[in-house]
Amino acid sequence: MLIALGVSGGIGAYKAVEVARGLQKRGHDVVAIMTHSATNFVGPITFEAITRRRVITDQWEAGANADIEHIQLASTIDLLLIAPATANIIGKLANGIADDFLTTLYTATRAPVLVAPAMNTQMFSHAAVRRNMDRLAADGVRFVEPGEGYLACGWIGKGRLAEPEEICDAAEAAVRPSASLSGRRVVVSAGPTYEDLDPVRYVGNRSSGRMGFALATEAARRGAAVTLVAGPTSVAPPTVDTLVRVRSAEEMHAAVTAHARSADAVIMAAAVADYTPDVRAAQKVSKTEGDLTIVLRRTPDILKALGAERASTGRGTVLVGFAAETEDVVARAQAKLRSKQVDLIVANDVSRPDAGFDAETNEVTLVTSDGVEAVPLQSKARVAAVILDHVERLLAARAPRPTAQT
Repeated sequence: MLIALGVSGGIGAYKAVEVARGLQKRGHDVVAIMTHSATNFVGPITFEAITRRRVITDQWEAGANADIEHIQLASTIDLLLIAPATANIIGKLANGIADDFLTTLYTATRAPVLVAPAMNTQMFSHAAVRRNMDRLAADGVRFVEPGEGYLACGWIGKGRLAEPEEICDAAEAAVRPSASLSGRRVVVSAGPTYEDLDPVRYVGNRSSGRMGFALATEAARRGAAVTLVAGPTSVAPPTVDTLVRVRSAEEMHAAVTAHARSADAVIMAAAVADYTPDVRAAQKVSKTEGDLTIVLRRTPDILKALGAERASTGRGTVLVGFAAETEDVVARAQAKLRSKQVDLIVANDVSRPDAGFDAETNEVTLVTSDGVEAVPLQSKARVAAVILDHVERLLAARAPRPTAQT
């Protein structure tokens, strides 16, 4: 997980160093963003030494694309954690003021936001501060309540930054959902298929498998028993209960069909070839002076077959498909939803360099029989979380959670 650690200008900034270290010990990558005031308490080089990343201190730092770095970072982080959060920064966030890198990042990201306030007792209880915190809470921001005790200003009361371990626990809870899919079996397909012409050449596509892997990771994180059917991907697969490696559309069809029979949900994120060579040459086809004609035949439509089987058997499996399009994205996704008899189609424009194949971010539209929902550009991990939220709701509506067997 990539966590952005925002540090604002309070004496508690020294504790943020331990927060960064604690997050790393729990396996997270950390990028630090410091306000100008924060640098008066702790030097950026301290965070740089710990995180092994450049510390961001200036919205207008010279360099390629420096002025839009907040957008790139906003799309890739899994959590924005602000510790310490002063009354000033809380007021800016609550009122949409984006006048530095940290506040601009807050308005641009769709990742969860966790705020650890730290300030004088009187300030913390002030009506304006409480009003701003209430507004942030209504917007979905989570808080780590400050501790009570002796404050740097000499007062005794509530307001000092929570202990680093407590903040790390809250951050962990924010990025690792509870076992909401415990007892469920989920099948995810990912990556491309390669349809061989001969021992050297194949017909394929540019799918990296990242979206499917993000879905498998998120489902496993929520406690599901995950079977991942992966084509020849360019990135390494995550750790899941069962990994099945395939190459062709025919192999993927066999693997998905076999595992779907016992699944509560099937998510077809793979970019399965629609056509395959009618004949695979046993030896490399040599180059000649003339043109070469290749006859392609239709491959099985895996998702459509699953939808038809569910309709005929009444099985309650939740079915999710993807529509990778370059035009008429929503309209084509709606047509697929109907023709394939599935619950959800995740549609995206793969012609976009930031949301198509082999990108780390995605922007999709979720299409169901109830309508469409746009999911803005963000990391594929965050998109996966949104999709799994929908899957959970579909599962809850279709069948009760399975009980433990004794």
